[in-house]
Amino acid sequence: MNRRQLFFSTAKAALLGAFGLPLAKPARAQSATATVFPDSKVLPTPTPPFKGFIQPNLIDSAPAWPPAITPPEGAPNVLLILIDDAGFGSNSAFGGVVPTPTLDKLAKAGLRYTQMHNTALCSPTRAALLTGRNHHRVGYGMVAEGATGYPGYNSITGPENAHGAKALKQNGYATAWFGKNHNVPVWEASPQGPFTHFPVGEGYDYFYGFVGGDTSQWQPGNLFRNTTPIHPYMDKPGWNLNTAMADECIDYISTQTATDPKRPWFIHYAPGATHAPHHPTPEWIETISAMHLFDAGWNAVAERIFDNQKKLGVIPANAKLPPWPDFLPKWDGLNADEKKLYLRQIDVWAAYMAYTDHEIGRIVATLERLGQFDNTLIMWVCGDNGMSAEGSMHGTPNEVAYFNGFAFAVEQMLPMIPAWGSDKTYPHFAAPWAFAMDTPYRWTKQVASHFGGTRTGMVVTWPKRIKDAGGIRHQFHHVIDVVPTIFDAVGVPQPTMVDGIAQTPWDGVSMVYSWDRTNADAPSARTTQYFEILGNRAIYHEGWMANTIPAVYPWEGIAGAPPVDVLNGFKWELFNLKDDPTQTNDLAGQEPERLKRLQELWMIEAVRNNVLPLNASQIAILTVQRPGPASGRSRFEYTAQNPSNQFAVAPSILNRPYTITAEFEVPQGGANGVLVTQGGRFSGYGLYLKDGKPTFTMNLLDLARPKWQSDLPLQPGKHTIAFEWKPEPTGAPIGRGGAGTLSVDGGPVATKSLPHTQPILWAWDETFDVGIDTGTPVDDADYQVPFPFTGKLDKITFDLGDTLMSPEAIKAMVEELAKKRDR
Repeated sequence: MNRRQLFFSTAKAALLGAFGLPLAKPARAQSATATVFPDSKVLPTPTPPFKGFIQPNLIDSAPAWPPAITPPEGAPNVLLILIDDAGFGSNSAFGGVVPTPTLDKLAKAGLRYTQMHNTALCSPTRAALLTGRNHHRVGYGMVAEGATGYPGYNSITGPENAHGAKALKQNGYATAWFGKNHNVPVWEASPQGPFTHFPVGEGYDYFYGFVGGDTSQWQPGNLFRNTTPIHPYMDKPGWNLNTAMADECIDYISTQTATDPKRPWFIHYAPGATHAPHHPTPEWIETISAMHLFDAGWNAVAERIFDNQKKLGVIPANAKLPPWPDFLPKWDGLNADEKKLYLRQIDVWAAYMAYTDHEIGRIVATLERLGQFDNTLIMWVCGDNGMSAEGSMHGTPNEVAYFNGFAFAVEQMLPMIPAWGSDKTYPHFAAPWAFAMDTPYRWTKQVASHFGGTRTGMVVTWPKRIKDAGGIRHQFHHVIDVVPTIFDAVGVPQPTMVDGIAQTPWDGVSMVYSWDRTNADAPSARTTQYFEILGNRAIYHEGWMANTIPAVYPWEGIAGAPPVDVLNGFKWELFNLKDDPTQTNDLAGQEPERLKRLQELWMIEAVRNNVLPLNASQIAILTVQRPGPASGRSRFEYTAQNPSNQFAVAPSILNRPYTITAEFEVPQGGANGVLVTQGGRFSGYGLYLKDGKPTFTMNLLDLARPKWQSDLPLQPGKHTIAFEWKPEPTGAPIGRGGAGTLSVDGGPVATKSLPHTQPILWAWDETFDVGIDTGTPVDDADYQVPFPFTGKLDKITFDLGDTLMSPEAIKAMVEELAKKRDR
């Protein structure tokens, strides 16, 4: 080698060495199709070292691609289905009278779990289900709308409690969420974000669904695609979210399969059904009504469901049907009008359930058509809580009324029967139906102390792995066990670190041990579980259950009067579940020491899981100041069209003085359209021009629409209109009456006084819109959406006075309600 060759050889070696590049070619470059399952508890997996060979010229170099991260070979797709507001006896797979052939089919192909449990309320169950941790540990001791500033109740699921989907995604899964998301803090549930707690921030590649507790299936005002609000129902008569959501899921599965058939997916499918509003299509209502499933009434239906459950073996042979509660009317004591109304209510709900089962059936059929069914793990949790009694004792055509403390009389609802279930109603059935559909268990949604609130059926199907087709499992489990089961089935370890954040351990345990027929009767891997919602609480331990007795009825809502001292104000019961699986024989008086030990165990679990401080009053959470862009502000300004804002980021005009001012220009030929609105057909308000006339309308629960309107249309040019509300100087802190004045260019044109106003909240699934209405109109007689403003908008201003709902005023209300209860 001459000096020139030696120089370049030495320089090349120094250059490559300086950059850490290999000096010799490997035997073989890394394939572009290489994959790896890292089997790591630390996520995401770091990029591995480059294994190729780099020379100064590409032609002399060898490439090597980082291997694609994939789950273990043969890992299944996962379809996790969660039905809303459905009791243990609400479907035919677990003895109910409503036909659910898709669920029945999956139950015959897989396993039915008869002792799965939820938390008794929407947001808490969903948080627990998707994280594998107890609901208070992840900030959801209450629904998102009821968040308070305590770790167990702030509705903030921190990065230390990552969703299972995030870890599956970082192990190579495609992840998607369809349907209800009730786990975004309300002050973040807007198109402006932040999106940390939206599905796309929690590990889901794709989201199509609604953010909030429920929504109209005909005109969902809170529907998102990823983080963008969408309104696909406009100009589409008959459009229904239940079908549209199934279409979206089918398209997603089909596209994933066609694009990358080797990549498994995880889908969380959470329809709004069967939560109110009950919005099936007319064809399903007609089909179910023609079957006359409920004609015998709620008492006879409960007995029929109980008999079915015994025959199916989904309840123990020694189970007893609890006596019908004295505080509920019996069917035989009702008059003809009451029966007619209540039958229509339950037929519409049942149609909603059957319709939903059918739409999920289309997804299952897609899996079969694409050859994906055998290697798809389907876990169908049949209720996020027990049946809802939030329809009040007689039912309601407008669920918003319940949360504002108003109950409809039967006479008011009879004319609405033909429209029940249509977009002209936001309906819910009478509370006794909830007890019947929770058969054989006592109580309902919100009641975490009894299985009527917490026990749900679950079906698990995976033909490639689960061979005991039609098997029944009676092990005691909880929704926190679902994520550990999925990871165990897939073969992915629980992560200890996600995105650089140390993870809290799961509270759940895997249920895979129970899949094989030889372990059908194996002891449950879960021996202890606490429960708590709104002061109703219980502790399960090794076959025993200690629980409180509800102090108020769920249908009382804000009118309920729970004890102020929640910890000591509830009475307790004790049950031996082996001998008494339906909680009918209270042993508290016979075994006080056992009860005391279980109460102490509950407190240990409460402290460990951030359950304290306890609260049983819905009114007590009304004064909570929550974070977000609306917090602490008394002035809001909008200078352009601004649609689809969720209620918690909007100015709150309830229970306070306020002035709304609109500055704009009317063009030649006049102007019409919405200036600002919140809510819609079932409650809300709107400031708009109708036939050129300035108009302010309050929609009070679709019962009254007080209107302030100018007699004359506006002429072309610049104008300022204002609506000022002044509450009465004394009165209740919520719903207080007052006087409103509409002014045009500084002069009053309409003044009206009201004896009361909306007390708690406007329709939550409708948005706050500036310059347009993207939901439903506050008055169908005045306009139809979107009704955009046709003038030139300069500015909308809200000036808010002090709230009437001071902590002192609300505390006084709570204490007064408690005194009435004690009397």
